[in-house]
Amino acid sequence: MADFTVKPIPECGDNEYKEVAWGIEDKDAKFKPMWINRPKVGDNDVRFEMKYCGICHSDVHLGLNHLGGSIYPMVPGHELVGTVTEIGPKVTKVKVGDNVGVGCIIDSCLECGTCEQGDEQYCEKGGNTHTYNSMKTYGHVGGNQETQNFGGYSGSNTVHEHFIVKIPDHLPLDTAGPILCAGITMYEPLRHWGATKEGVKMTIGIIGIGGLGTMGVKQAKALGHTVYAISTSANKEKIAKEKGADAFVVSTDADSMAANANKCDLIINTVSAQHELSHYLSLLKTNGTLVQIGLVPQPHSVNQLPLIFGRKSISGCLIGGIAPTEECVAFCAKHNILPDVQHVEAKDINWAWDQLVNVNKDGIRYVIDIKKSLENKDFLPQ
Repeated sequence: MADFTVKPIPECGDNEYKEVAWGIEDKDAKFKPMWINRPKVGDNDVRFEMKYCGICHSDVHLGLNHLGGSIYPMVPGHELVGTVTEIGPKVTKVKVGDNVGVGCIIDSCLECGTCEQGDEQYCEKGGNTHTYNSMKTYGHVGGNQETQNFGGYSGSNTVHEHFIVKIPDHLPLDTAGPILCAGITMYEPLRHWGATKEGVKMTIGIIGIGGLGTMGVKQAKALGHTVYAISTSANKEKIAKEKGADAFVVSTDADSMAANANKCDLIINTVSAQHELSHYLSLLKTNGTLVQIGLVPQPHSVNQLPLIFGRKSISGCLIGGIAPTEECVAFCAKHNILPDVQHVEAKDINWAWDQLVNVNKDGIRYVIDIKKSLENKDFLPQ
């Protein structure tokens, strides 16, 4: 197991305020209520009261230190949604009372080439600052600069306005959080590989029909493309077709794979369990691209012959920058593309994580109802 870091939470500083949160002390711990310190509002900052926070599968990976480098205590959550309660004097993007969200990024250098072109997730100066399980790096996050960042399993947060996404009034708040993660994770490869351009028609494959995959199916279909849902299980065909898939491929069935060879211009692979990506190359057309978005730490073995003889490509894609995320939110709101959510309270987080690890219920995104959680006096810090 790779290393992890323990950084105890210090006393609240003069430039901070105490906030309720739910976190873990180490990878083997259960969730418990705790106090954390949040930055007070600076000139360019936005403070918002948390209404909902989605639970992402990557929360589990980071919480259990599957990728190494986890920082404890940890308060996960990068699907934050709430209502603005205070803004700094230089803020122009939002006003008090607006509904806003924060996704996977709360800071980047904002000066390098990738940041300037709207790809803050690939910040060249030292990488983006993740919403939690990260240190304060570029000076756009206030408070004690020696402490880690905490995520959205909490009562509020304060974030620089650049990294705030305004939520349209007609978009239900409980569904908005997962769009800031699952939504943009699927939308960004569609955008980058040309599938969001007007008039373009493609055949797009989606591997894995879970919370990410069902969102991708909905988006690709709304863009007017032919959509192939791809799964190891034939049992996923019904839900895939309900979400808009035109065709279904069982990747463990040789006949199904052969019948659908050379069909897809673009395949987005959401699978986060160990597997061999080369298995799916036969489904690509000449010049097709297989895009990896599922986090798999184990190496893949790849036969280069299908790449050479079909001019096929394997690539990767990481969430999206702030402007593309705003574009994604607007697109989903316009087309009523909403994740399938199930509300939980903070006391249920351990159960929800267990579901993600062991059950993987079809397409469901678990969302913490923060307001309801704060009403449970038995699960608040003392």
